[in-house]
Amino acid sequence: MASKINEKESVKTAGAKTGKPGKSGEPDYGAPSNFCNRELSWLLFDRRCLSEARDRQIVPLFERLKFLSITASNLDEFFMVRIASLKDQVHAGYKGVDIAGMTPEQQLQALSVKVHEFVHEQYNTYSRMLVPALGKAGLVVLQDATNLTDEQSAYLDQYFERSVYPVLTPMALDSSRPFPLVRNKTLNIGALISPKDGSEELVKKGKKKDGLEFATVQVPSVLPRIVELPRMADGRRAVILLEEVIRRYIGTLFQHYDVICTAAYRIERNADLTLDEEEAEDLLVEIQKQLKKRQWGEVIRLEVEENIDKRLLKILRKEFGTGEDDIYFAGGPLDLTFCMKLYGLDGFDEYKTPKYTPAPVPEFMNAPDVFAAIRKQNILVHHPYMSFDPVVDFVRQAAVDPDVLAIKQTLYRVSGNSPIIAALAKAADNGKQVCVLVELKARFDEENNIAWAKMLEKAGCHVIYGLLGLKVHSKITMVVRREEEGIRRYVHLGTGNYNDSTARLYTDCGLFTCDAAIGEDATAVFNMLSGYSEPDRWNKLIVAPIWMKKRFLAMIRREEEFAKAGREAFIRAKMNSLCDPVIIKALYEASHYGVKIELLVRGICCLKVGIPGISENISVRSIVGNFLEHSRIFWFHNDGDDEFYMGSADWMPRNLDKRVEIVFPVEDERLKKEVAHILNTEFEDNVKAHILQPDGSYQKIDKRGKVLVNSQEQFCVEAWARVPKLPTPLEERRFTPAEPVAEEEEP
Repeated sequence: MASKINEKESVKTAGAKTGKPGKSGEPDYGAPSNFCNRELSWLLFDRRCLSEARDRQIVPLFERLKFLSITASNLDEFFMVRIASLKDQVHAGYKGVDIAGMTPEQQLQALSVKVHEFVHEQYNTYSRMLVPALGKAGLVVLQDATNLTDEQSAYLDQYFERSVYPVLTPMALDSSRPFPLVRNKTLNIGALISPKDGSEELVKKGKKKDGLEFATVQVPSVLPRIVELPRMADGRRAVILLEEVIRRYIGTLFQHYDVICTAAYRIERNADLTLDEEEAEDLLVEIQKQLKKRQWGEVIRLEVEENIDKRLLKILRKEFGTGEDDIYFAGGPLDLTFCMKLYGLDGFDEYKTPKYTPAPVPEFMNAPDVFAAIRKQNILVHHPYMSFDPVVDFVRQAAVDPDVLAIKQTLYRVSGNSPIIAALAKAADNGKQVCVLVELKARFDEENNIAWAKMLEKAGCHVIYGLLGLKVHSKITMVVRREEEGIRRYVHLGTGNYNDSTARLYTDCGLFTCDAAIGEDATAVFNMLSGYSEPDRWNKLIVAPIWMKKRFLAMIRREEEFAKAGREAFIRAKMNSLCDPVIIKALYEASHYGVKIELLVRGICCLKVGIPGISENISVRSIVGNFLEHSRIFWFHNDGDDEFYMGSADWMPRNLDKRVEIVFPVEDERLKKEVAHILNTEFEDNVKAHILQPDGSYQKIDKRGKVLVNSQEQFCVEAWARVPKLPTPLEERRFTPAEPVAEEEEP
């Protein structure tokens, strides 16, 4: 779209005008004090999730369990990747500072304090808030197996003997049996054992003076962690965790020993892949090698029960090489992700948010096929409020349509039984040209993606395994179709992954179009991915890593120029994370000159609000709700000629500089109104929104006296309101034979 201020000139000046200290009359936008540390900001996001688990007033009880589980899962990944990366930097002697002026060692020290506080609050939430509330709701979560009814004891005896005992592998530690290799994230029970009287022959030479030996058993992940028992005497349902069952019978595993003490423990290891892509002859083989190492990386965190015997803890610390700051004492069951299993128990629907069924997309309902619907108009879809089916049908129909010549798609994360993968394989089997870029470096989906890539290759698809030094994070599908008018390209562009499972949980947007200029750009994207050819120009798409940051800086600078000229200037942007220092400095400068900037950032935000003369015109909010906010939307006022963009890129260095990303324009006036409505509604949310404060904390909005706006609930209602009412079913319009009228009796 043409701009009212020359964008090329803005690009030239954007870099020079952002963040250089010492310019006359301007503040130092790039001072470290103007930025929040990325890792500490992420921890604030997990704390916002925890606040949902603690919200008695609005969040249903079992939904609170779900949020607590999410905080635990998030924290696991944080340790395995982010904390691990900082430790690697410390080991390498790296002394550089981040944008907040902190060295890796300083970051680790600050994070240790905050994370220990956070873990304490997690267990306070579980033990003091959720467990008592569950008991009142009719579900008793037994903390141990000591006070069981006779019926429960008999049941557990039988369950352990038949289902648990055959699976267990007890392991002792002595001169002939070294400390076992403990796998990443597994739950284990450690024990100190001593030979029973009369079994002195078992005491081997070199044993410690106290005669105690270390033993361990892994809690098998192949068995359900939640064991449901016969009901309590008062009729309430009762459950107990598998590790407590094993602890009750652990003596049967070491029959010639007395079990002196036991404690559950768990470790997280460094799971950040280290790839030398320049040296790797085959990226697929190199990643497969690194995945095997992930289970045995350096121990980053040791979790233990808070009442663990000091002698047992000393052994664990020695064997895992953990420092004091790396030990986390749990005031309850380890690995709180089991709360998601509690959430999944049947019979407690009244304590859960009703499951939402995505609404059909009206534009596709009466069309003979997806291509006819797209030819008629550009179509915007908003998931999970609208069904993801049109995205799947787009590929499915292309796979069997005799007029389709080629299908090209990028895949970052897909579901375990992906219908899109099946459709692509079928298309290749039908003789169509199918090119798929499978990103092997999608963290924690590497194995899954490797399996799909091999299957697609066997089906006859052309598979590209990512690019050297770059992740391909863009979400684009192109279908090339032969029609009467000639070759037409149909394109789907999205903000989220082609994953039919997460599409029910993540909020994302997508655009279907057969716009010729976008089709030409889409072809250029795939040629760039498969043949490393860069186009001379882009018609409409904004592509990273070469062009996108400059374009965003130009649009921010353009709003600044309007503000300087005394015109209305504002930016509204939604993303997952904001930590690119160049972008932040540009926002600071725009704010300094009067641009109103409203940001919706779900997770990391390194920008600070309320800095005098720098960010007084910037506000930041974060929505944590029933669905995961995932879409990226950008709105630039442009002196009234509003421009809207969507895409896969956050304002982070990795997205703008180290990934292939696509941001696409929304140009139809009808669709621009829809996008504006999405952002406006989310900025009106006063139920699930957390507002960033000048001190760096987040606070929920005071709802007293206000009309409550829950943006996610509103979108659910609106999506179904758009669906045209179906005609009366034929069965209701059948003719019914008339019954004979009874003759009246004479008086």
